[in-house]
Amino acid sequence: MFLRFQALLIVLLVWAAIYLPALGSLEIKGEEGRRILPAVQMIDTGNYVVPKVGSESYLRKPPLINWLVAGSFKIFGQRNEWTARLPSVLCPLAVALVFITVARRSLGPTGSTVAALIWLTSFGMIEKGRLIEIEALYVSLFAIALVCWLSWWEEKRSPWLTWLVPWIFLGLGWLAKGPMHLFFFYAIVVALLWRARELRTIWNIPHLIGLVVMVAIFAAWAIPLVKMTDGAHVAQVWSRQFSGRLAGEGFDFGRWALNIPRSLGYCLPWLFFVPLLRGARFSSDSERSRRINILHGLSWGIVIPLVITDLIPGSLPRYTMPLLAPFAWLLASILTAETVTWPQWLGGKTFSLKDRQRAIALLGIATCACVCIYAVGIVPRLQARQKVKTIAAQIEAVVPVSERLYAVDPDYQPFLFYLRRPIVYVSRVADLPDDARYFLVQPNNEGAAERAQQWLPTSPRRVLSIQDYRGRKVSVFAIDKR
Repeated sequence: MFLRFQALLIVLLVWAAIYLPALGSLEIKGEEGRRILPAVQMIDTGNYVVPKVGSESYLRKPPLINWLVAGSFKIFGQRNEWTARLPSVLCPLAVALVFITVARRSLGPTGSTVAALIWLTSFGMIEKGRLIEIEALYVSLFAIALVCWLSWWEEKRSPWLTWLVPWIFLGLGWLAKGPMHLFFFYAIVVALLWRARELRTIWNIPHLIGLVVMVAIFAAWAIPLVKMTDGAHVAQVWSRQFSGRLAGEGFDFGRWALNIPRSLGYCLPWLFFVPLLRGARFSSDSERSRRINILHGLSWGIVIPLVITDLIPGSLPRYTMPLLAPFAWLLASILTAETVTWPQWLGGKTFSLKDRQRAIALLGIATCACVCIYAVGIVPRLQARQKVKTIAAQIEAVVPVSERLYAVDPDYQPFLFYLRRPIVYVSRVADLPDDARYFLVQPNNEGAAERAQQWLPTSPRRVLSIQDYRGRKVSVFAIDKR
């Protein structure tokens, strides 16, 4: 049994060993720039309602992740990879702390600590939690809502607490990525209530008010956004985001066929203990009935939405990541049961409590060691092959420190984060002021740049052409002073 202080110390040590090593050592990659660049523009312009990537509004995702990055930059006074990724690494820690506090009575002191460790050491959470990506935030908000609801429902706490507070976090989750997490949340809630023969209790006044609060949280941003932009365009973008997934745009059969295996891979290394589900035994009859109902409810609430989501043609494995939280609860309940037996096809032997404790400790230590080895042995080699910073360095070599760089409809260019020059975004070459001295364009605007007349008799001259790792080209033009 873990005391509160012991559980807190274990969680903090494991979290620090996994999520902090070499956190800011590698340049931004993938979609990280789409979370960082809008945050930079928010700070520079003071407009926190309309996120922008380059000169265009970025409406495909709500802005909660951008707000957190901007907040991190302001708090620390630094704009780098470490401060950009810090909000992500704090999210898994927040969920782990909720497990060892809120879920302590339901799972027990040991079970809540084991659930926190499973959560922190799952491959899916490690992969996303060390990057400034939406999944770490979105999945963590879902997890907090679910752990709170499940704990308070099992403890038969006040309906106002059980059916209202979790919806605040669901509303924040909506501000992080949209409402898809509600499908997973209600799948689990309905499965648990059905197993407990309490499905009718879902209809209550606190639940209704919780739904109103959840929608209001999202509306507090969405309504000003629609007023500041073209409402029809916003609706079209959001509709396209949703319908595109269902319609299977860009469908790839090979990737689609691997959706379920890859989703299950997010649960590694703990997935190997799933066969113990039927072998868990509890002491008293009342305890046995209650625990079994929860285990079966969680099992159905995990399996059904996972299969449905992964079978959608346009779906990606990461869409099922909210199920990591109920998986951690389910497995912690199994591994801390009074008696646990392997199924017959795996030998049928009893898995003693001492052996379970050793296995949990071994997996936790091994995961921490692997991340530390990665930070010490692999990250330095990856640093030598960085590509985005190299492009930024080339641009900085031709643009003096004292000069502004105008970016003409640049689209998504991650290297802009690394430029230590003032950057001004414009939509067209014609929008460049006559005092501009350096500007960056994509190939589709090169002709307009060469024909520009606002600097006559001087003409822009190309001083740099670059092709990045994605095969995209950009050019920097200079205008000599008259």
